Amino acid sequence: MKNIVKHALIATAAVAVFGPALAMAQDSAAVQVAAASTGKIGKGLAAIGAGIAVLGGGLGIGLIGKGAVESIARQPEASGPIMTNMILCAALVEGATLFAVVVGMIA
Repeated sequence: MKNIVKHALIATAAVAVFGPALAMAQDSAAVQVAAASTGKIGKGLAAIGAGIAVLGGGLGIGLIGKGAVESIARQPEASGPIMTNMILCAALVEGATLFAVVVGMIA
């Protein structure tokens, strides 16, 4: 057991001493490739985020419509105010979704 602890401490010390030197010794081409791939990954993640925002917005508007139709089915005489509130809520959800998509595309 003492031998394992001793080797673990030596390995930790070696990484602490030589780690920064090895990190600084990276070749510039490797750094450029890493930076380029990070940019592509970021753009891909932004597109995925924009897609998720659209799915969430569509789901939200669908649930708003479902609730409005069920409410009108239960109280047909209140269809006017229900439709007004439904359109207002759907517009707010659509606005938030559009904002999320624009932010995703800018990123």
